[in-house]
Amino acid sequence: MRSHEQRVYFFFFFLSSVPFVLSLSSTQKEIMEKLSRSVSVWGNEKEPNPCAWKGVSCSSDNSSIANLSLSGLSLSDSSFLPLVCEIVSLEALDLSDNFFSSVPEGFITACGKIDGLKQLNFSRNRLVGSLPAFDGFVGLESLDFSSNMLNGTIVSLLGSLNDLKRLYLTSNNLSGNVPINLGNSKVLEHLILSKNSFTGSIPDGLLEYRKLVRIDLSENQLSGPLPGKIGDLSKLEELILSSNNLSGEIPMNLSNFQNLLRFAANQNKFTGNIPVGISRSLKNLDLSYNKLGGQIPTDLLMQSNLQTVDLSYNLLEGSIPAKISPNMVRLRLGSNSLDGTIPSELGTLPKLTYLELENNSLSGSIPSKLGSCRSLALLNLGMNNLTGSLPVELASLSSLQVLKLQSNKLVGEIPYQISQMQSLSTLNISGNLLSGSIPISISSLQNLTNLNLQGNRLSGSIPATIDSLKNLLELQLGSNQLNGHIPEMPLSLQIALNLSHNLFEGTIPESLSRLQGLEVLDLSNNKLSGEIPTSLTRIGSLTQLLLANNQLSGVIPKFGKYVTIIDTTGNPRLVNITLQSNSPQILPGKRKSVAVAVVIAVAVAAASLGIGVTVVIAVSISRRFYRVKDEPLGATEDLPPPQVVQGNLLTANAIHRSNIDFTKAMEAVASTSNILLKTRFSTYYKAVMPSGRSYFIKKINWSDKIFQLGSHEKFGQELEILGKLSNSNVMMPLAYVLTVDSAYLFYEYAQKGTLFDILHGSFGSALDWASRYSIAVGIAQGLAFLHGHTSGPVLLLDLSSKSIMLKSVKEPQIGDIELYKVIDPSKSTGSVSTVAGSVGYVPPEYAYTMRVTTAGNVYSFGVILLELLTGKPPVSEGTELARWVLNNTAQRDKWDRILDFSISRTSLAVRNQMLAVLKVALGCVSVVPETRPKMKSVLRMLLNAR
Repeated sequence: MRSHEQRVYFFFFFLSSVPFVLSLSSTQKEIMEKLSRSVSVWGNEKEPNPCAWKGVSCSSDNSSIANLSLSGLSLSDSSFLPLVCEIVSLEALDLSDNFFSSVPEGFITACGKIDGLKQLNFSRNRLVGSLPAFDGFVGLESLDFSSNMLNGTIVSLLGSLNDLKRLYLTSNNLSGNVPINLGNSKVLEHLILSKNSFTGSIPDGLLEYRKLVRIDLSENQLSGPLPGKIGDLSKLEELILSSNNLSGEIPMNLSNFQNLLRFAANQNKFTGNIPVGISRSLKNLDLSYNKLGGQIPTDLLMQSNLQTVDLSYNLLEGSIPAKISPNMVRLRLGSNSLDGTIPSELGTLPKLTYLELENNSLSGSIPSKLGSCRSLALLNLGMNNLTGSLPVELASLSSLQVLKLQSNKLVGEIPYQISQMQSLSTLNISGNLLSGSIPISISSLQNLTNLNLQGNRLSGSIPATIDSLKNLLELQLGSNQLNGHIPEMPLSLQIALNLSHNLFEGTIPESLSRLQGLEVLDLSNNKLSGEIPTSLTRIGSLTQLLLANNQLSGVIPKFGKYVTIIDTTGNPRLVNITLQSNSPQILPGKRKSVAVAVVIAVAVAAASLGIGVTVVIAVSISRRFYRVKDEPLGATEDLPPPQVVQGNLLTANAIHRSNIDFTKAMEAVASTSNILLKTRFSTYYKAVMPSGRSYFIKKINWSDKIFQLGSHEKFGQELEILGKLSNSNVMMPLAYVLTVDSAYLFYEYAQKGTLFDILHGSFGSALDWASRYSIAVGIAQGLAFLHGHTSGPVLLLDLSSKSIMLKSVKEPQIGDIELYKVIDPSKSTGSVSTVAGSVGYVPPEYAYTMRVTTAGNVYSFGVILLELLTGKPPVSEGTELARWVLNNTAQRDKWDRILDFSISRTSLAVRNQMLAVLKVALGCVSVVPETRPKMKSVLRMLLNAR
């Protein structure tokens, strides 16, 4: 009996321990059935219980719906959303990663009444217009509208959200001041407003939110100093202020932070000294690209939590502190004015992976203890005053991928132990005083892609095993004392083979013709003899052949038209019989050897992808834009200043209005010495005003019938409209002068010239990824502004890297915006060349539509993105860049090969950002116009790539 009672007791005990399972109310089931008609993923559900549907989470007893996720379902029609708000038990609603363009008013009204709703996520959609006013939502804790296209201000829209803890609005077009009315309860913990257009200063009212853990205001247009009491936010863990216009000194009380793990204030205008104690709790510190001076505080680098520090591109002086965190992973101090020696203590850091001290005034020898940093992947000590020999101990850095020691005063020989650095991909020790021979062991570095030993005192012959470097893309051995015969070279060479200014003898080997990917071959200033092998004409990618100052003889072979420069001067026994007009340029005068990487191949290729456009038209397009130094300008005599018929100031800026002097400007355009640039339609002059300020003066010749000017009055009216536009990334006309036969437009002077010049000229290597990315975003911002103009889109007839002017290496401006208004393609003698733009940038459809469109502008912008990503010109080796990229991106695992390796190799973060931008570029250069994204979407995607 006792046993029976026990069994009954345990049975009832078991029942009492099992929760009583309910089912959804009929109301909520009915709501879900209605929703299933709008949500495709639910439309085929055979499961009768909505709690088992994808993205649905119910309460523990299944009596009500708690969480609803419709993320990533490609939904675009938002009309059904108010129905969702009839689920009064909702606690979290995720609508992210869809294509919603608006939030129905009924949704805000209905969902605002759900007191238990704590999370609302509309991120990564296509929402336009202003952020809704959130009335109600008394329990909302997390609001995410990031990565949309919202605009306007948000100062008074969020004040009723008293429980708000997390606000995410990154990557929109929001403007105005940083909001401080974010709930009276002041419980906000995460404020993420990055990648918008907020202006003004960081408000003191923000400091009243004492529970803030994370603040991200990066990539806005904020100015002024940091609030003096920002250090009072005792719970703050992340403070990100990068890419603004903040100025003044960094407040001393930032050293009060006890919990701050990350402080990023790079790319601002901060001055003064770095405060002592600022890194007390930090893991990551980035103050790069500012104007900070003084010495690095002795305690700054020693804090044990520190993992990454970036102080590059400042004005710092003094020596590098010897005490450095044992957990340091990345230390960047390049491009300052630091002196003294490199601390040997760096060699004791077991986790140090990236060490960049380039472009300073460091002296002494390279510490041999650096060979103990077995985690080092990148070591850059270039452009200093380092002396002594290369430490043999560096050979122990088996993980090292990039070694840059260029432009120092290093002596001695290259250690043969260098063969131990099997991970090395880049070795640059150019511009030193190294002697001896190139060690044979260097040929065992099978991962080497770039080898630069030029500008030393190396002697002897090139190792015969050099051809075993199967991945080598660039070999720079110029300006040494190397001799002997030229051995067989790696077939992988593409960028350049430079053996100039040495003592090589014998004939030019036929084996060089096997280098089918090579673009620059420089053998100038040696003792080579014999004939130029005709087999060299079969190198299909060759753009420059430099053979000056040797002892060559015979006939110069006829090279293809894509070999743009052949320099054979200083070889008196050579005979040139290729004088046809379509031949490559045979340089007539003695010329210094060009030991550079990729040189622009100005090819006359077809102006579309897969569309048959005649060569005549392509040539006319390609000649539209040319530098003054490339072609004669005609008469060189100065003419009398043009007689002004009418002159008007368009800008309201008092500085420009007081500086612009029409008389002085007309004197400037009368002199050909002031010409900077000529295009198909315009001539650019530089005019210095009496105040000393410089301006661009652009002359448009009215005698060309393609200009639909009609009258002075009509032209002036069009310019008046353009003059009222305001965008920092667009060249706006400031004033104009009309003469009898010409119009002269005034613009701000862009001292860096065109993007094409700086990217593909001798300064291209100076454009790091931060600069290239800023240029891309700036152009996208300008285009989005022009395409979204209220009275209709302002289109670009000729959008290319040659029509992008640079005020600085990070400030692009789009030029020639007025051409669309004043050119009549029907009156052009070559209408395709008028409409299509420059070769390489022409979208395929222009060959048959003959109509300029926003989608066509997006295509041209995509080509500019590809230029920034690859470092290649729009046409190379007779192939358009867009076509080449599309042909080489069919397989995702090959995308890395597309990127400019000199940039992508700098860090994993840079590589990932470049790949993200490449994805955007591929969408822009789609062959089908309808599939190309709008410029606002392009801008959003670029901002998200950061």
